[in-house]
Amino acid sequence: MNIAFTFKNFEPSNHLKAYAKRRFNKLGRFLPNPEHLEMQVSLSVDNFRHKAEISLVSDNLTLSATEQSEDMYATVDLVRDKLKAQIIRRTEKLQTKRKGAEKFVLEGDMPLEEAVEAERTIIGMDNFIPKPMDLDEAAMQLDALDYDFLVFLNAETERVNVIYRRKDNNFGLIDPVF
Repeated sequence: MNIAFTFKNFEPSNHLKAYAKRRFNKLGRFLPNPEHLEMQVSLSVDNFRHKAEISLVSDNLTLSATEQSEDMYATVDLVRDKLKAQIIRRTEKLQTKRKGAEKFVLEGDMPLEEAVEAERTIIGMDNFIPKPMDLDEAAMQLDALDYDFLVFLNAETERVNVIYRRKDNNFGLIDPVF
């Protein structure tokens, strides 16, 4: 596993570097090919707020996590636990997909797909002003935030676009024409 550290607004001790490296190296045991992992760790201090941001990139996996607290060691532990939970969720999802969970339908019952469709409703709505950015910046933002999609104002065309993550881990772009 290749770990790159970035420190902002403070000079880290050798003990903190060794502690963080030791804690983050343990995440490799939860993934199939830890030698292909690239991890970017950014540790920063603003007044009394210690913040840690992690971006983990593998062949078919991109994860990120952010945490903050009043102690850098606690922040490292919190962000590691958050990323560990994400890794476990993702690997469990992949294992479930690989097993091909069988669907059973009892006589007189609705098939599972129809039952799920019947229950779907809009439960919330968000209003926001899309931020102007170019395609590269939108792709980096989507990758860093680990969202499935991002709505933004394309700075080149001055139109609202949607960039989304495809199943093959590439990006797709929706550019509506009115």
